[in-house]
Amino acid sequence: MDFAFDARTEELRAKLLAFMAEHVHPAEAVAEEQRARLDSPWLTPPVVQELKAEARKQGLWNLFLPDAELGAGLTNLQYAPLAEITGHSPQLAPTALNCAAPDTGNMEVLAQFGTEQQRKQWLEPLLAGEIRSAFAMTEPEVASSDATNIETRIERDGDDYVITGRKWYISGAMNPDCRIFIVMGKTDPDGTDLRRQQSMVLVERETEGVEVRRAMRVYGYEDHYHGGHAEVVFHGVRVPAANLIGEEGGGFAIAQARLGPGRIHHCMRLIGMAERAIELMCRRAVSRTAFGKPLARQGQVHAWIADARVAVEQLRLLVLKTAWLMDTVGNQAAHTEIQAIKIATPRTVVDILDQAVQLHGAGGVSQDFPLAELWAAARTLRLADGPDEVHQRSLARRELKKYL
Repeated sequence: MDFAFDARTEELRAKLLAFMAEHVHPAEAVAEEQRARLDSPWLTPPVVQELKAEARKQGLWNLFLPDAELGAGLTNLQYAPLAEITGHSPQLAPTALNCAAPDTGNMEVLAQFGTEQQRKQWLEPLLAGEIRSAFAMTEPEVASSDATNIETRIERDGDDYVITGRKWYISGAMNPDCRIFIVMGKTDPDGTDLRRQQSMVLVERETEGVEVRRAMRVYGYEDHYHGGHAEVVFHGVRVPAANLIGEEGGGFAIAQARLGPGRIHHCMRLIGMAERAIELMCRRAVSRTAFGKPLARQGQVHAWIADARVAVEQLRLLVLKTAWLMDTVGNQAAHTEIQAIKIATPRTVVDILDQAVQLHGAGGVSQDFPLAELWAAARTLRLADGPDEVHQRSLARRELKKYL
């Protein structure tokens, strides 16, 4: 395995690092100031639109999509170091590059499974960054870590489907630019194959019966830059049968196809978050004095920084190996590695961020540093796209199978 960056990756890395330094990091404080003056906290600060225009002009656009006709045509191994860089500013950078979840996963679904009409109507404006989208799967009444539990009903009625159900933590749904939902529910709730009961349909936000009820908080944060995480109720929502994605009963398989790349993208960005935490730790350590000497000369601080560096290097190698396997043998063959990074990366990065908060003292839990918000985001990723325990269960069963 050769993880040396190829010429194209090196070129894009250089451009992206410059874009982050010249545009993204200076825009972080500007975005906060602008948001405070907006009529709604869910409106996008003007500086974000400026970042998107600049990123597109520089060719830093849709880097996540391996389809060369629709996106940048990068492999997972090429995209990994770029996604890591965006993790240094996860609130702004992914959105600026049109590489933010849940839009990325939704675009992948539409590109892979959508009809020509669905791609024209929804994929094209998403690729252009003109609209946002949401993915409605998780439900409050059931353990959604087991997707077969989903209770939302999608019932055929003539030329329409009628959707009834309640979802929550639907990322992006509070953003006024969110125009389309991909909704997962059951078209065959009594089917004998639990993994063929589900289907996915497209539902326009403004369709009668769609109620975006409230914003869900994440450790107290409303995650405005992500478009919020909403509770959404579908009150007998009627959509054309042509809004079905793929085939009836194909929802579970589509969800798995969608989540594979999403999991590795999250892990790539998490490494960038950890790198920013290490940078902040080092800057804090050399600038603060306690008990007569700089924090940088305290033994415990040395241990935190050293352990963080070792952990990040280990995680990066595992993520790069996983990306390489996805490119060379496919997502299914890389299943063990995908689950391994999904278990290890959020858990480890949470620990690094926790130590960075500790080093910053009261400042670490304040809004004056990004650490508390980064911690909340990283901790949430121990649940999102499947909790640790689900991945541990699946990975362990695969290991044990060799001995049974």
